[in-house]
Amino acid sequence: MLVRFALVIVFATSALPADLEIRYSALERMIAAQMFTQEGRRYVRGNHATKCQYAYLEAPKLSATDSRLRVAARFSGSSALDLFSRCVGMGDSFDLTITAVPVPRKGAIAFQDTQVSTTRDSYYIRHVRSALMRSFDQDFKIEIREQARRLLEQPASGAVYEQELKDLDLTAIRVTPDALVLVVDFKLIVK
Repeated sequence: MLVRFALVIVFATSALPADLEIRYSALERMIAAQMFTQEGRRYVRGNHATKCQYAYLEAPKLSATDSRLRVAARFSGSSALDLFSRCVGMGDSFDLTITAVPVPRKGAIAFQDTQVSTTRDSYYIRHVRSALMRSFDQDFKIEIREQARRLLEQPASGAVYEQELKDLDLTAIRVTPDALVLVVDFKLIVK
């Protein structure tokens, strides 16, 4: 009897993780809202007011390649000096593909082992690829807590109760052909 009671306590206190599947089209919208905010651009250097010193990504499209997330985007940038209202220096615009392994980091989707490829090559493009690989691994992350909170706390029409999300923890990420699958532990309180 005591063993049965102990097993009930163990199973009652342990929770199984849940899979949260986010399709790439929805993930594109999340990224656009969080990261590509200025005129649909993500500035990685400068801003829309800097004429000769800027770099940005735009028009991201997400998909999967094996166990990696694939982001196809357009890069535009300039590393030039403003001389008499003319930019003198290096700059270019080109399409690029970023692939990275998504990993959980502090409740967000972060990236590691980033690779950047382009169809063209030059000194400037090689410099951009190198900088984007470092930046993507260190600075890019997709916050999911607020999105999950909105999704799980949204009351059903005519509901006589409220829902509150507590203790959300992202523990693993799987890449599938159609979506990222996030393995999350959370507590949902119904009051």
